[in-house]
Amino acid sequence: MIDILQIDADLLLWINGHHAPWADTLMWTISRATTWIPLYALLVYLLWHRFGWRRTIVYFLAIVIAIGLSDYISSGLIKPLVCRLRPTHEPLLQPFIHLVNGYTGGQYGFVSSHAANTAACALLFSLFYRDRLMTAVMTLYVLLNCYSRMYLGVHYPGDILCGLIVGCAISGLIYVLVVRNMDRAKALLRRG
Repeated sequence: MIDILQIDADLLLWINGHHAPWADTLMWTISRATTWIPLYALLVYLLWHRFGWRRTIVYFLAIVIAIGLSDYISSGLIKPLVCRLRPTHEPLLQPFIHLVNGYTGGQYGFVSSHAANTAACALLFSLFYRDRLMTAVMTLYVLLNCYSRMYLGVHYPGDILCGLIVGCAISGLIYVLVVRNMDRAKALLRRG
């Protein structure tokens, strides 16, 4: 029988084991939320430039709600329910994990909030904006964030994959709700 958990650990150790000082700095920087503030500002500008401020407000709020829900579901519900230790907290793996800046993350890692949140943001923006170049940029944003979490040793690939599923599911649901209710939202904004 295939041992999925062992494959997950082996793949994580392979990714984490291919490290270098320059990559440590890069992955540490990529993993920080503040690094991406210029991208978020660009996204708001692009939405405003294409759709005007009323629709941008609706889209921006939808993205914020999607990220908030993804974060709550991944960190507030799934992590305490599943209680899967992060690789950096797993006693059998700790001696083999390369730590960057002594960072170990919280105790539990399943599912990855970084993966869920970035997937929610990227997918929902891409669905609203409908541009191949920006979809590619958003995909790169998600991939870099997800890879950085495995490189730092704080998430197994399975944590990342399931986080991506959570974020995409939330975004899909929010998108359907926004599209179905766009006329109502615009009417509320006109009144306000």
